[in-house]
Amino acid sequence: MERVPLSVLDLATVRAGHSSTDALLGTIAVARAADDLGYRRFWVAEHHNMPAVASTNPPVLIASVAAQTRTIRVGSGGVMLPNHMPFVVAEQFAMLEALHPGRIDLGIGRAPGTDQMTAAALRGVSPYLTVEQFPDHLRAVLALLGDDRIDAGPTARLRATPAPESFPEVWMLGSSTYGAQVAAALGLPFCYAYHFAMGSDVDRALELYRSGFQPSPRFPEPYPMVSASVIAAATTEEAIYLAGPSRVMVQSLRTGRLGPIVSPEEAADLDPELPGTQYAGTAEEVVAGLDDLIERTGARELMLAGTVYDPATRQDTLARIAKAWGM
Repeated sequence: MERVPLSVLDLATVRAGHSSTDALLGTIAVARAADDLGYRRFWVAEHHNMPAVASTNPPVLIASVAAQTRTIRVGSGGVMLPNHMPFVVAEQFAMLEALHPGRIDLGIGRAPGTDQMTAAALRGVSPYLTVEQFPDHLRAVLALLGDDRIDAGPTARLRATPAPESFPEVWMLGSSTYGAQVAAALGLPFCYAYHFAMGSDVDRALELYRSGFQPSPRFPEPYPMVSASVIAAATTEEAIYLAGPSRVMVQSLRTGRLGPIVSPEEAADLDPELPGTQYAGTAEEVVAGLDDLIERTGARELMLAGTVYDPATRQDTLARIAKAWGM
């Protein structure tokens, strides 16, 4: 059976008793492992004002990760465009592409990725206003990065500099049908955030993406990717134990009592009866679940997420799945 490529999503999670520096160094270590194992991409998320997440500024973290890896593509999963001016985003990623030609992805999301007060502080305006402007701002980013299909309008005289010899690969991210339709209209690859939207309609979103896809020079055909949260261990019981912190994280998000990632031992004591990691088990069990996900969605690539206490657990998970995947 021919396997689709696998990629990695990371949030630089901060664990209890450790610092943000520890979290960021852990992300770099996971990226190096993913590079060595043959994963296709390594993306970092954008979240703000969350004690458990150190990944607040994707371009800065991407620069560090790309400098310390060799061949893996590095990008954002994603840049939350309502938080930023389009010209700033375009210049940041033009510079990253100039520094690391052919290795940079710009994944773009429509949600602010934070609470309303923080979103307003990031841009100095109402987050509702910037979300409404999202389609125009996305098109502006594409035009600034050299997409000649886009009518640049007022930005026609601008170009993101330094001028690279290649351009970052722009992705649309989403957990709804909206993002799928935007990606289809613009001929962009689309990543569905199934890892935190398991109850949403991934099937409908990807159906709309495929049926409405308008070919573009870089992507003549639809290219859907789906993310999923995974933990693989030597036994099913160990994987479920290691997934405990993800269940506590879900509980903290629902209750608004945010804090660093707790240890598996503390999570076992708290024992929240909530869904956490979607696929937790032996590598063979996880791969079987991922095979079913591919068959269901027709994804041409999978992105593996996962909330764990120790970065070493993520590295072990990636190594086990890579072996079982035949990478």
